[in-house]
Amino acid sequence: MLMRAPRECASWFWNLDDVAEPGLESALRTAERMSAVLRRHALMEPDMLEWNWFQVGKGGLGVHSRLDLVGRSLDDPTLPDDLRACRPAGHPQAEMGEILVLGSGAWFDAGGTRHTEYRLVELMVSPDEIGPSAELSVYHDVWGACDFRGEPHPAIHAANAPRLASALEELVHVLGVEAEPGEPTYYGRADGFGLMAPDIVDGRGPDVTDAVFG
Repeated sequence: MLMRAPRECASWFWNLDDVAEPGLESALRTAERMSAVLRRHALMEPDMLEWNWFQVGKGGLGVHSRLDLVGRSLDDPTLPDDLRACRPAGHPQAEMGEILVLGSGAWFDAGGTRHTEYRLVELMVSPDEIGPSAELSVYHDVWGACDFRGEPHPAIHAANAPRLASALEELVHVLGVEAEPGEPTYYGRADGFGLMAPDIVDGRGPDVTDAVFG
């Protein structure tokens, strides 16, 4: 099993104001286009959507919804109405927050063996009527030059990081917008289409296992 950081190791954000319409239908079309890229690189096969509900003037309502995607594509014309139908009955003015697209992806160990991991990458799209956007995040150490204990793992890095970089480069082309690096966390930060190389001291990178991993 892979250790998963409680915060992202790196993320990439796309401001889609100039290339996509706002709203739920547009957000799902964006999710489908991005998921097609991730699928080609075996990084994610979408099977679930998650989102929360908020109300203008009140903020988050503490209500979350999940919708199973098995057998459906993100550009299914009936999907937007199915998501709206999940609105909590006690909050008729509730609006949808950012939509998290979840699924499983493939990673390769040092021996070249392929493994499947749920939530290997996470995709988020915004259905906001004001400004469309998207974000891709990673939470595992297979994308970095060292594992979470600080041990260099060049074979694992070489087997996985180039796939992520290729997908990110393709996403930029598909969306027509450059990716902006997300905020750095304790576990890493984005640098171009990969993770920033860690500082190596005495042959090791930083050990971040003092945090709790799932």
